[in-house]
Amino acid sequence: MSGDARYALLITLLCAATLTLFSLSLTVGPAGIAFADSIMALFSDKADGVALTMQEIRLPRALLGLMIGATLGLSGAVLQGYLRNPLAEPGLLGISATASLGAVLSIYTGLAAAFALALPLAALAGAVVAVVVVQAMAGARGNSLLIILAGIAVSSFAGAMTSLALNLSPNPFAALEIMFWMLGSLTDRSMTHVWLAAPFMLAGWAMLGALGRPLDALTLGSETAASMGVDLKRVQFLAVFGTAASVGAATAVAGAIGFVGLVVPHILRPLVGAKPSRLLLASALGGACVVLAADVAVRLIAPGRDLKLGVLTAIVGAPFFLWLVFRARRRLT
Repeated sequence: MSGDARYALLITLLCAATLTLFSLSLTVGPAGIAFADSIMALFSDKADGVALTMQEIRLPRALLGLMIGATLGLSGAVLQGYLRNPLAEPGLLGISATASLGAVLSIYTGLAAAFALALPLAALAGAVVAVVVVQAMAGARGNSLLIILAGIAVSSFAGAMTSLALNLSPNPFAALEIMFWMLGSLTDRSMTHVWLAAPFMLAGWAMLGALGRPLDALTLGSETAASMGVDLKRVQFLAVFGTAASVGAATAVAGAIGFVGLVVPHILRPLVGAKPSRLLLASALGGACVVLAADVAVRLIAPGRDLKLGVLTAIVGAPFFLWLVFRARRRLT
């Protein structure tokens, strides 16, 4: 089978898996609604309990799982290709940490209690601050090392400020709310969160998706890519701001969900070949599969204890990434 045929087969399988898991996300839950009734309730104009459960609870949760997973997988693939660093992932730029800090400050100051959308809007503002600071520190001609160092600095500072807010929290209930939000979850999300995040994610996807050919050229080195007509400043802008828009929106509505953007590109890279451009769509679909599957799993493993999505992805992702490192080490010895 040729490389193009294998790639087409992989994308077809990932699309089928994504559709299956999206359907499961819509139909699995403690309400115990039959599959056929669930699907019909999605399109019902009745205001009964089944229709409200499907349209106001399960549908936004499934849509956010799909969107956030695609965002994390795509941004991880782009950053690993652009920075030419296999450890690169969305959190490396400090976007997740500063978005979390914005959300934490809204909880700490009471804004989240006074205004329902204060938390995601504050998280989006934190993501904007992160990308502006990283871009300013790295400069217009900043190379990948400068961007990584700037991202680490911003992430460390945001983490320290988040810890300070926890330390100085006025009451234990606020501290508990902050901790629960930082663990990452899709519980109790509504279509309002979907409409708030969707424009930023779509803008981010458009910017990141436009980097396929430049990323292929960058595998030959920056100087060679520039000689081939690749505008390195434009590539940097699209990579950084595209990640900020999409991942900032994802963190704003769901909290921090780790390891998806790091592990998914590693799993799929051997299956798509040496072209980073082919990894983008595959990683977006793979990330959607992982987040949707994890969200279904948290409902089945501990339905009454509200197991957090970010906790499960970390529990599964960290050992899996260690296995990838061990496998890479064996190939080198």
